[in-house]
Amino acid sequence: MHSSHRMFGCEIQEDGHSNSFWQFGYDGEDHLSLDVETLSWISANPVALATKRWMERERCYAEYDKAYLEGPCLTSLHSYLELGGQRFTRREPPTVRVTKHSAQDGGTTLRCWALGFYPQDISLSWWLGEKKLNSKLEYVETRPSGDGTYQTWMAVWVPAGNETQYTCHVQHSSLNHTLTVSWEMPSHPGLVAIVIPLILILPAIGGVVSLIKCLRARNKEPYEQAPGE
Repeated sequence: MHSSHRMFGCEIQEDGHSNSFWQFGYDGEDHLSLDVETLSWISANPVALATKRWMERERCYAEYDKAYLEGPCLTSLHSYLELGGQRFTRREPPTVRVTKHSAQDGGTTLRCWALGFYPQDISLSWWLGEKKLNSKLEYVETRPSGDGTYQTWMAVWVPAGNETQYTCHVQHSSLNHTLTVSWEMPSHPGLVAIVIPLILILPAIGGVVSLIKCLRARNKEPYEQAPGE
């Protein structure tokens, strides 16, 4: 038993230009495709050559397919886009940042966050110089943020001390370029560590000072002899 299938469609790009395709498959493999501009058929394998020759003799099939793709197909697509309104044209750029986390093996995990973007499709990747990394990666599926936008993250393990050599690349339909973000070392890395102990110590010092003042005041009070002494 054999099977054949057909796939066709049209698309409108953001700049207003349109593209279309008309393809045939056979037993799950590509078979023929139509070049809409030249009305010629392109065979995907030697088995399709016989079909290609027959289709080119019957040129009316290619002419009909082109007329449909450039006529009713685009008309219907324009109607769907108008009905969808802002839902199809809405673009919210992602807010991107990189955070650093300690790993159990002594290394470091850098996590690239993309927050508050729309539509859902987005591409995150980690790079070391000009090399795209494909290993030691961890990521989550894109998920709703709860406010009509989406969020996701991708993490990579890096050797401790090499964090600034890695960059996160983000691609999204709201951006006209690839956004590149790296982890930035804090300007005063010890400041937070110092401030937190001080916040804890100062109330304790204040309590000790209050106790000393209280004892001094009590010692200055005149002594009154108790009855019977």
